[in-house]
Amino acid sequence: MENIIEVKNLTKKYKNLKAVDDLSFEVKKGEILGLLGPNGSGKSTTINCLLSLLNYQNGSIKIFGEEMTPTSYEIKKQIGVIFQEIAVFEELTVYENIDYFCGLYISDKSLRKSYVMDAIKLVGIEDFINFYPKQLSGGLKRRLNIACGIAHKPKLIFLDEPTVAVDPQSRNNILDGIKKLRNDGATILYTTHYMEEVELICDRIIILDKGRIIASGTSDELKKLANIEEKITVEVTNMSSSILENIKKFKTVDSVTYDRNVLSIIYRKGKNNLEELMDYLKENKVSYNKIFSERPTLNDVFLELTGKGLRDAI
Repeated sequence: MENIIEVKNLTKKYKNLKAVDDLSFEVKKGEILGLLGPNGSGKSTTINCLLSLLNYQNGSIKIFGEEMTPTSYEIKKQIGVIFQEIAVFEELTVYENIDYFCGLYISDKSLRKSYVMDAIKLVGIEDFINFYPKQLSGGLKRRLNIACGIAHKPKLIFLDEPTVAVDPQSRNNILDGIKKLRNDGATILYTTHYMEEVELICDRIIILDKGRIIASGTSDELKKLANIEEKITVEVTNMSSSILENIKKFKTVDSVTYDRNVLSIIYRKGKNNLEELMDYLKENKVSYNKIFSERPTLNDVFLELTGKGLRDAI
């Protein structure tokens, strides 16, 4: 497949700090690439270098097969950028905002009108085109922000935390819109701290830490990196310290936590862990309400590789 982004040996230093350290990766045409990492991992610096908003000391960046520079205006016309901070004009209506940003790239009025309406429909704000941003909820304002960034139908889209602090309906709408953009041919670089979103929409994932790639692959490929066989969670109302200590001594148990009536057990191996635990709880007359067994999650992988849960690391 064609590479839309090619990064080779990228290095960006701030005095004695290497924010990006000899970084190399590609993004394929029509792919949604999830870029994850804790604070200070180099995500923002990498994106700003890709957009030629920062100078860098070493390496090369190609977008659409051409070197990306501050004066690569033809390349930039084909890029849409939606940062986490909402950037719209409060004195313009929803329609006027989208029309303004689209007009920076599309001069033909009839074509621009069609593009603006396509963007409005994509993010599901047809009923609010005459509203001003101050009249919109947080979720609707984020949808507007996305529409402004993609109205000119860019081939490459950078999305930075597009669903932060939005209601579930807006989140689902935004994620559906992102998948439709990909299905319509756009290539997307996506950052978020919601692992369920990454699993849902990203074709491939890169985890950065200290300016370097520490893991990359599909969701399933990354999960295989976790040194965890199974995770069992139980809602327990009468867990004594002695029973808790005995569970920690189970042969295949790696770690046990008990907080707010929730017992969480991590197993490194074993095939009958759930059966063993349920038998033990029954024998010791420990009552429980719900019990869940799951394979390693992306957040487990992230935690193991970086020492932090993703939500804590952003």
